[in-house]
This record gives sequence, structure tokens and C-alpha cells, in this order.
Amino acid sequence: MGNTRGFGIDIGGSGIKGGLVDLTAGELDGERLRVATPQPSTPDAVADVVAEIVEKFGWDGPIGVTLPSVVKRGTALSAANIDKHWIDLDAATLFAERLGRERTDVVVLNDADAAGLAEVRFGAGRDRSGTVVLLTFGTGIGSAVFLDGKLLPNTEFGHLEVDGHDAEKRAAASVKEDKDLSWEEWAPRVSRYIQALEDLIWPDLVIAGGGVSKKAEKWLPLLEVRTEVVAATLKNDAGIVGAAAAAIHGIDH
Repeated sequence: MGNTRGFGIDIGGSGIKGGLVDLTAGELDGERLRVATPQPSTPDAVADVVAEIVEKFGWDGPIGVTLPSVVKRGTALSAANIDKHWIDLDAATLFAERLGRERTDVVVLNDADAAGLAEVRFGAGRDRSGTVVLLTFGTGIGSAVFLDGKLLPNTEFGHLEVDGHDAEKRAAASVKEDKDLSWEEWAPRVSRYIQALEDLIWPDLVIAGGGVSKKAEKWLPLLEVRTEVVAATLKNDAGIVGAAAAAIHGIDH
């Protein structure tokens, strides 16, 4: 049978969310806890919040943690919307020491990759073969790419150059908000971005995540792209669910 429960923590620029996950159903097992991300979001300050969340739930098993960062072998190599002191830091060791765990009991991965794992295992990408791309539209654009269910980690397709611009600076959900664009004004920007991505990797399915996925019916029908685009099903819980799954079953399961 294996483990049917796990624990995931999703670290973002504004909030740190954690909770128990039912890994059979692919959903939260009870309520999640959200704590505001400390400012500045230094590694030590964030690790304190992670320890606080884990303690509240009394969880003593392996833990998955997402970071808005490129992560290789547990080390953060970039820092998007978090303190720059994370760069080149062994995050897995930091969390393991703060939690009193072995380093092997802590899996740290990119936040979009975690959300993608959740969608491919339990959500909109389940049982889909070929090239599946999850795009999270938020402050920026996060990406996760899968081939026949296997993750290609740390893609940064939100930073594709499209028509001379960094894609996320024109098509992120935050741009829609900042410029007060209607869905009809914002959708062509997203279309242009996805068209550029299509020409590079020819995906078989695009899953749209991030907060705007809750309003998918307002903008997905407006897209002019050749790939099927569907809304993410796990919404804002995807990072927690994907992190927990990675900690128990590994990233390539």
C-alpha cells in the first residue's frame, strides 16, 4: 500500500501554506494553515515559519517544500519574490536541521514543478501522454513541463522573450491587474505567449493554473492557440499536494 498521507509546504512571496495531504485522493486532508511570509524573507525567518507550521500539525514524516526558485539537489539557485540570500543556499539542509530531520527526509522543489506534479498525478493532466505543460499565471508566469508524466525540472518558460519582451512582463496575471485590463484585452497577450511556446516545444496539452484559473471560463475561450488549454483543477492547493507527493513518492514516480 505504501504511505497514503504526506505533508507539503508551499512557500510564496506573500504567504507560506502547509497542510496534510491525502495521497490517494490527491487533496488536502483537513484545513491548510497559512502564515504571512516574513519580510524580509530571509532563509532563517522562513525556516522558522516552516517549523511552526509543521509543529502545529504534529507531522513527523518526510516533508516536501516548494520554493519560488530553481532548485537542484536541494539547493536554491535563484530567488523570485523571496530574499536574495536564498541563492546558492542548501535549502534541504536548512529545513532538515530546523525540523530535526535527516536531509533525505526533506524534498525541496520549484513551486511550479510541484503544482505540475499535482496536476499530472491527480488533476487536469492525469493519464495524459505526450508533452504536458502547466503554466501558473500570477505575479509572474511559472512553468512545469512533463513528457509522458515525467517532469523536466526547473524550466523557466515565463521568461521567454516574446516580441522583444520578457513574456511574464506582458502576460502575467499581475499585469492584467496593474494595467486594469479586461479579459478581452489580456487574453491576446496570453495567446501570443502560448503561441511562442507552441513553436518551441509543440505541447499536447497546456494546463492553466494560478489564481486566474478560478475564472477560466472568462478567458480560456478567448485564446487563439492550436493546443488544447484546460484549467488546473487543484487551484491554490496544487503546490502543497505536489510537494507532499514528491516527499513520499519522489519526483519521477
